[in-house]
Amino acid sequence: MAVRNVKIEGPYDFDRVLDRLALDPLNAVDQGNRSVKVPYYHCNEEGEVIEIQATGTTDEPEFRITFENEENLEAKQKRISDIFQWETGLHEMHEHFLGTDLKPIFEEHVGTPLVLEFDPFATIIKSIIHQQLNLKFAFTLTHRFVTTYGWKKDGVWFYPSPEKVAGLTVEELRELQFSQRKAEYAIGIGQKVSSGELNLDKLAQQPDEEVIKELTKIRGIGPWTAQSFLLFGLGRPNLFPKADIGIQNAIKKLFEMEQKPTMDELDEFSASWHPYLSYASLYLWRSIE
Repeated sequence: MAVRNVKIEGPYDFDRVLDRLALDPLNAVDQGNRSVKVPYYHCNEEGEVIEIQATGTTDEPEFRITFENEENLEAKQKRISDIFQWETGLHEMHEHFLGTDLKPIFEEHVGTPLVLEFDPFATIIKSIIHQQLNLKFAFTLTHRFVTTYGWKKDGVWFYPSPEKVAGLTVEELRELQFSQRKAEYAIGIGQKVSSGELNLDKLAQQPDEEVIKELTKIRGIGPWTAQSFLLFGLGRPNLFPKADIGIQNAIKKLFEMEQKPTMDELDEFSASWHPYLSYASLYLWRSIE
């Protein structure tokens, strides 16, 4: 076992992070202990469980990271820092939004960071599963998928590998209540990643437009899924998925509109939110959760 303590710049509200992570029943969150266990994916299937516990406050954030062993500590700590966006100071972003019409929700949810999914491949699979489903059933279907084909270590669930997903059949996924097309899409993305046709590490080095262009070539991946990957797989800061129903509902509620905003109205609303559109999206989602 190895333990490291990390201090970062505030504001950073880890309790709000845990609130959001706790929405997904696959996540090993202990809100009383202010901690979460994160699956760290190795090339081998076993993986490693890393525990992150908050020991500081929103204004003075500090964390205790517990690793299983001392191997590759720098790489593992960097991955944890990337997932929780510890190197991305929120102060400038927060000050920016205090001068916009989103000021009320940024004051209410101060210090809420953009947190990544724990694995890039899992991000795409989860987005495909969640397509056109209400949130409750989306989590239920994802839970069935992971607990059937993934693996569990120290109470933490790992998503199945691309190779595992590539070898599944449509019939197997249909038994979990996948639609025909959703099953085909999930297996297809597993095949492309496992074969090397889609290299997620190389994709992560590309600008937003190139990532969207490459991903939307793939059957089953539209702009919404590509933007979700950029947001929650890579942590890109300036994305606004305006076709998302949750964002539309949040804006309708915040600005007391009778109807959902049109695409043109969404463009007008968001003009002053650059270059932090991803945080506008996140805080709008939070405002109706």
